[in-house]
Amino acid sequence: MQTVGDEMDDDKPMTEQAMDTITAAVEATKDAAVTAVKKVKKAAKKVAKKVAPKKASKKKAKKAAKKTSKKAAKKTSKKAAKKSSKKAAKKTAKKTTKKAAKSKKKAKKAKR
Repeated sequence: MQTVGDEMDDDKPMTEQAMDTITAAVEATKDAAVTAVKKVKKAAKKVAKKVAPKKASKKKAKKAAKKTSKKAAKKTSKKAAKKSSKKAAKKTAKKTTKKAAKSKKKAKKAKR
């Protein structure tokens, strides 16, 4: 078993020895981090391959998405058209009832 003092070099200053030790530790940490990142990337690629559909099914999915979006657009446009026509019908009905009421009032005034 060696003690800490055995590894020290008496010819080098303390600061230089400390810097060497720190540099070695930093390099070891960096190497470990790089290998960890590589492993994570590799694992992520494997998972992505399993989860992601094949190219042909990607095209099918795109087409299906297009179809559904077209259908949704048609539905919303139809609904909007229905709503606007209903609103227009209500407005005209209101106008006609107002006109009828006005004409009745005018007729009553004319009788007097």
